[in-house]
Amino acid sequence: MQKKVNIQNKRARFEFEIIDQYTAGIVLTGTEIKSIRNSQASISECFCEFNERGELFVVNMYVEIYAFGSRFNHTPRGSRKLLLQKRELKKLSREVQNVGLTIVPLRLFINDKGFAKLVIALAKGKKLYDKRETIKDRDNQRNLDRIKKDYRK
Repeated sequence: MQKKVNIQNKRARFEFEIIDQYTAGIVLTGTEIKSIRNSQASISECFCEFNERGELFVVNMYVEIYAFGSRFNHTPRGSRKLLLQKRELKKLSREVQNVGLTIVPLRLFINDKGFAKLVIALAKGKKLYDKRETIKDRDNQRNLDRIKKDYRK
């Protein structure tokens, strides 16, 4: 039984307002998938962009060099192609170009068949006052939980 891999981008939900989510496959080499299965990857600093042919790539995704790899090991930071259906790619491209939204990765995981999948989101950047509101709501919820815990005793 293999362990569950669940690498998350925790800053994305704070920095962006999530509009729509998609699950995309990733084109990886052998040493990259082995590193990801060992949970040796990070998606906190990466973003997604389209190339001139309309293909979607995740840029600046960090996948640690596989320890047992040979001289044909992969580069740690690079562009990796995302696999989506044509209609999804067209919709995302249209939204990014016309409306000015962005595509951010939220979660990297391994599915039941052993393939690496990336949950990406169509998102809109939050303003400073929206971020303050998020912090305030989180603090209020924490205080309510403390009061409820003390009340139960």
